[in-house]
Amino acid sequence: MKKLSLILLMMTAVSLVTSAQTVIKLWPNGASEKSSDPNDEAELTVFLPDKKKATGRAIVMCPGGGYGHLAMQHEGTDWAPYFNQQGIAVFVLKYRMPHGNRKVPICDAEQAMRLVRANAASWNVKANQVGIMGFSAGGHLASTIATHSKGDAKPDFQILFYPVITMEPSFTHKGSLENFLGKNPKKKDILDYSNDRMVSRVTPRAFIALSDDDTAVPPMNGANYYMECYRHDVPASLHVYPTGGHGWGYRASFDFHFEMLHELKAWLSSF
Repeated sequence: MKKLSLILLMMTAVSLVTSAQTVIKLWPNGASEKSSDPNDEAELTVFLPDKKKATGRAIVMCPGGGYGHLAMQHEGTDWAPYFNQQGIAVFVLKYRMPHGNRKVPICDAEQAMRLVRANAASWNVKANQVGIMGFSAGGHLASTIATHSKGDAKPDFQILFYPVITMEPSFTHKGSLENFLGKNPKKKDILDYSNDRMVSRVTPRAFIALSDDDTAVPPMNGANYYMECYRHDVPASLHVYPTGGHGWGYRASFDFHFEMLHELKAWLSSF
């Protein structure tokens, strides 16, 4: 009965949301970093909350897919009503696949962060409340931006779901590693993009969620990232669910779906 009531409550909340949806070409004049696939274009899908609800907070969302494809719905657009209902603007990023060139998705994600801040006034966004969110390989991209990027490309907070964090072959996701760095990556690149190693005292606060039984991306990826945040005095919250495996995103079939949504909302309200 309790779960049914929660479902009805969520359905009611979603039905009340009126998102303004627009799709924007990220590089209308050509990307700064060329892709080996000329037909792969980066886009940003914009979901704005009602102006009366807008808090000024925004999230650039990076779906997962092993750096080989993108799960645009359950790790992207499906989240818009949930965040819009909280007055948070959502920008779902269709980033280009790297094909071994890490600079391609990185420059897309950085451009998305800059674009949101450049249009902050017209989108009712506060430039100092722009976060990044990523799932699986998208979590690696999000944590890369959080630990490597500077200036207007640096997020104010990060949300990582079952993220790929390390590029170390022993416990990374092999497909993500090969797609991001190529089949024969340099040791320096492996180290530089093992993002637990890149955490510092200026890394933005983090919410990390994963399942204990994830066999696709070892849970130690997210756990090690949390430990490095803790070690560097970065506020972080780690949520490990006993089951769920990998890739649940916004799917209601995930056994801890409503608990996860509640915990994420509480975290967002904490700062």
